[in-house]
Amino acid sequence: MSYERKIINDPVFGFINIPKGLLYDVVRHPLLQRLTRIKQLGLSSVVYPGAQHTRFQHSLGAYYLMSEAIQHLTAKGNFIFDSEAEAVKAAILMHDIGHGPFSHVLEDTIVRGISHEEISLMLMDRINREMNGQLSLAISIFKDEYPKRFLHQLVSGQLDMDRLDYLRRDSFYTGVTEGNIGSARIIKMLDVKDDQLVVEAKGIYSIENFLMARRLMYWQVYLHKTSVAYERMLISALLRAKELAAGGEELFASPALRFFLYHDIDRETFYADSACLENFIRLDDNDIWTALKVWSDHPDKVLSALSAGMVNRRIFKVEISAEPASAERKQELTAAIARQLGITSHEAGYFISTPGIEKNMYDEADDSIDILYNDGTTRNVAEASDMLNISLLSKKVKKYYLCYWRLD
Repeated sequence: MSYERKIINDPVFGFINIPKGLLYDVVRHPLLQRLTRIKQLGLSSVVYPGAQHTRFQHSLGAYYLMSEAIQHLTAKGNFIFDSEAEAVKAAILMHDIGHGPFSHVLEDTIVRGISHEEISLMLMDRINREMNGQLSLAISIFKDEYPKRFLHQLVSGQLDMDRLDYLRRDSFYTGVTEGNIGSARIIKMLDVKDDQLVVEAKGIYSIENFLMARRLMYWQVYLHKTSVAYERMLISALLRAKELAAGGEELFASPALRFFLYHDIDRETFYADSACLENFIRLDDNDIWTALKVWSDHPDKVLSALSAGMVNRRIFKVEISAEPASAERKQELTAAIARQLGITSHEAGYFISTPGIEKNMYDEADDSIDILYNDGTTRNVAEASDMLNISLLSKKVKKYYLCYWRLD
């Protein structure tokens, strides 16, 4: 019997083999193909023009790393059935399937109270029904209901294949070389002890590098002030569109986007009404950009200014501080914006946004990274590391952003 497979050439990892059968059917599935139309880094290309890669590319990369991890763990004598290996690869392929366009923006605006993880599970269940239950094992690993817990950690944990891929890939496409982690070395150092993923002691420097790279990528790429400001503009534009829609205003939108603009959808509705999921899976980056281009000429000053700002890169100004902006400062800005644009102070509120962003890079409670020594003992990386930075990494860093319309 010839071993049939598809080979995909990936700029980060080279050739990726996908065997014909269940895994290839997952890759080919329209719900996974939809991710080719959703950018992995949302609006980050406003700062890093190279960041044009998609969630589909990321899913393939995570699948490649999972195949490597399974191979190395098996070589070290950890018994993994073929069916488990296939299931954990299918789980990582589908881990991001529930993402919408500009993921977190949508979670704050057109759909409320439901996370992309929950939507991912709804979509996995749906594909599983189509495939007559062939994905049941993959789903049980994804939900951490399978007895071999370490398989779930490979999909979702401190050192999961999702993180190892997105740090490598996002670093590659943005050109931020400091984020480039030694994913191959980390994977070679992985082992299992007491059903938990551990890292061999000689891999500790790679782990330190990984944690530092992650911190750097967060503040330099994912939470870059310009990207945050651009994202806040999109949130304001969508919220204004929703407000106009609620007032009976006729807005241009694709049928899928229209559904979310003209209906108020929270978590309960999303689960109860099947039309929500149907419309959600028709949404991708194109729906949003097309709407913004058309809204740039809308008679509503707020919607047109925000949309044209998005399309033509006229981005909110941003100030970052350790303290939130005072109420007086916000009032002054609101009044100045209202005067400049000739709008009411309620409308001017759309041109100012004050998110507080909190992040720590390592949380022992969340899922500790354990280092395995030659004598069989394990220690948490925070204790094992001789770098002071690890204890600092578990401290929460909070930054306050003040984003507002440029008054020049």
